[in-house]
Amino acid sequence: MEVAALARTVLWASFGLAVAFGFIAQRTHYCTMGAVGDIVNIGDWTRMRMWVLSIAVAILGFNAMVGLGWVKASDSLYAAPRLVWLSNLVGGLLFGFGMVLASGCGSKTLVRIGGGSLKSVVVFLALGLSAYATLRGITAVLRVNTVDAAAVTLSTSQDLPSIAAAATGQPVTNMAWLLGALIGLALIAWVVRRPEGRQPMTLVAGIGIGLTVVGVWWVSGRLGFVPEDPRTLEPAFLATNSMRMESLTFVAPVAYTLDWLLYFSDASKLLTLGIVTTAGVIVGSAVDAVASGRFRWEGFRDAEDTANHLVGGTLMGVGGVTAMGCTIGQGLTGVSTLSIGSFIALAALIAGAVAGLRYQTWRIERQV
Repeated sequence: MEVAALARTVLWASFGLAVAFGFIAQRTHYCTMGAVGDIVNIGDWTRMRMWVLSIAVAILGFNAMVGLGWVKASDSLYAAPRLVWLSNLVGGLLFGFGMVLASGCGSKTLVRIGGGSLKSVVVFLALGLSAYATLRGITAVLRVNTVDAAAVTLSTSQDLPSIAAAATGQPVTNMAWLLGALIGLALIAWVVRRPEGRQPMTLVAGIGIGLTVVGVWWVSGRLGFVPEDPRTLEPAFLATNSMRMESLTFVAPVAYTLDWLLYFSDASKLLTLGIVTTAGVIVGSAVDAVASGRFRWEGFRDAEDTANHLVGGTLMGVGGVTAMGCTIGQGLTGVSTLSIGSFIALAALIAGAVAGLRYQTWRIERQV
């Protein structure tokens, strides 16, 4: 298959998997911010078990592919030898706090747009613009000269199988099988040990969302890989913004989507995996919302509600790019590679969300 045709196949396959993601997320109320909020506010761990199950499935699937020699973690952005630990930490905290103010993370924003939320359209714009500024604009200069400068360069890729392989002399493929199975199965055991972890909705959401992440990894890293691109005579991963293997993430792709829309007539602006998956989640969510009769137009309550969502979207854009991902990009896709930086970002995201929820409670108490 010629490269252009293969790139189109990659885009269509990625779009289809993103539609499935949006449909499942809308149908099952899959939401990371909601999962943390349920625990903090009412002590309900059901949606957290959904999220953890999706992480487990993604870990098992990705590391099985590494074990089979299909993909390598080092071909992704998440497993580079340079560990930007402070960026992961600070960015994760900003994103976690912001997603509480914005009523959901990047993926939830797309799902809510599909369900008729005009509030989420505003969040989408704020997130995309601030993310683009943090990729290439004024906040990018600040990011590069501050938190990005605090980094540790490892002797190998920062994913745990590569580190374990370097320490033991074993092949990375063996370590991927071992660590992927140990961590993934341990997480599944935690999920199903309680009745809410065995509910059909929990299983459908966790397994379905996890498989979409694995599927996009396969499409990008296996199907979309060409050992020698005839245009450059170099190995290439087709239709990605990073020129590396990618899977689902929803911060930088929102910025790239706005860029593509604004410069649509520019022939150099091509569709990429990130752009089509952003659109796919909205479409999948809309399909379920309309089919189930749950599509509802939603607007802002008042000026304070508007301000919260604008600030939240901006914090998510800045924080998501700084942390190199969102609750899906780092908390699911990145963690599936067993990257150290992704685990740091995940912990910071949760801590930021808890802080945001405490802030909201404090604000409510002050108003009473």
